[in-house]
Amino acid sequence: MKPDEARRLFSTARVARLATSAGSTPHVVPFTFAVDGDVVYTAVDAKPKSTTNLRRLRNIRDNPAVALLADHYDEDWASLWWVRADGLARVVTGAEAMARPIRLLADRYPQYAASPPGGPVIAIQVARWSGWSAS
Repeated sequence: MKPDEARRLFSTARVARLATSAGSTPHVVPFTFAVDGDVVYTAVDAKPKSTTNLRRLRNIRDNPAVALLADHYDEDWASLWWVRADGLARVVTGAEAMARPIRLLADRYPQYAASPPGGPVIAIQVARWSGWSAS
């Protein structure tokens, strides 16, 4: 699959998975996102969490290399696909720096339009888009 097609398919997914690591322990979480060219944004939102000191944020600060995975499953296996995006993540704070990513997220998810995420924002600069599709 060509990178442009991989990016396009990734952008159609409603949820993807974010893989981070610190040391030798991987950590994978589902996340909502917005794609802006080769940058993928996500934000810490108001959904209940056990702590605000999230492991994904700590991992990114220690090791910015991340992988993202979005996929589509269907009983008709001719329509299956997956896309992986590999890149470097950074944690973005401050109202001005978070404004555009949060607006992109709110444009994509009505829940964020009604209750914008408070952040921080994670910005992933994708260096490699790859994927597979059955068709």
